[in-house]
Amino acid sequence: MLTVNGESYQSHPGETVLDLVAARIGRPLGPDGRPTDGGRLGIAVALDKAVVPRSRWQATELAPGQNVDIVTAVQGG
Repeated sequence: MLTVNGESYQSHPGETVLDLVAARIGRPLGPDGRPTDGGRLGIAVALDKAVVPRSRWQATELAPGQNVDIVTAVQGG
């Protein structure tokens, strides 16, 4: 069990940050973390308060007890 945006989440063995983000946004992502539909993503991920670069999402496995924050950029003031 880990925490995603303040809520309990049951991850599965081998699940990565990339898998989690793709599931949360409902869009397929390539191994580089970019949407395969060519659109923009506007998402950042922090794992235990440290930003995970998009280039590391696929290689970063989730572990029990971790805290994940997925934030979406919004335009406005």
